[in-house]
Amino acid sequence: MKHIFEKGSSDITLLLLHGTGGTEHDLIQLGKMVAPGASILSVRGNVLENGMPRFFRRFEEGVFDEEDLIFRTKELYAFLDEASKKYDFDRTKMVAIGYSNGANIAASLLFHYEDALIGAILHHPMVPRRGISLPNLTGTHVLITAGELDPMCPAQESIDLETLLVEAQAEVEVFWTPGGHQLVQGEVERAKNWFHENF
Repeated sequence: MKHIFEKGSSDITLLLLHGTGGTEHDLIQLGKMVAPGASILSVRGNVLENGMPRFFRRFEEGVFDEEDLIFRTKELYAFLDEASKKYDFDRTKMVAIGYSNGANIAASLLFHYEDALIGAILHHPMVPRRGISLPNLTGTHVLITAGELDPMCPAQESIDLETLLVEAQAEVEVFWTPGGHQLVQGEVERAKNWFHENF
């Protein structure tokens, strides 16, 4: 997978996952604001939709190709194991920051693997899959940030995602903004404070 790795001074590695049409460059400054000193592994999605990189296919807006989602989640998980060996970072201390489609693939990692992440900041996510049993996520910290008027990720998606993660024993906080799908400064500030509270 195309990616950028920057070694930091702390033992935490941030996994940065862009939104639809983004690249591995998009969230690096965000990562450095949220967690100065953390190593950074920023990844580009392997799927193209009308020329725009994504992390998995969808049939239409809000309707995921579940088979591809499962395949791409496994692919990303395997890539993280490979990257940890290549760059010699602690695979057990990885925190994801994802926006939109990137938040969805990060949530999918949590839904499929109990050891994928110790934490995740999910900006404007949706529920990646429904009707499955989640792994035990005890000790995993998750921040969901959501816009009350988000046309792409209805508020109920964030509420449902919180419920599913809490049922899996994760520690979850939801931070609401009055806006839409765009990432706003208040979310960045909350993410930064949340990270320092938990890690």
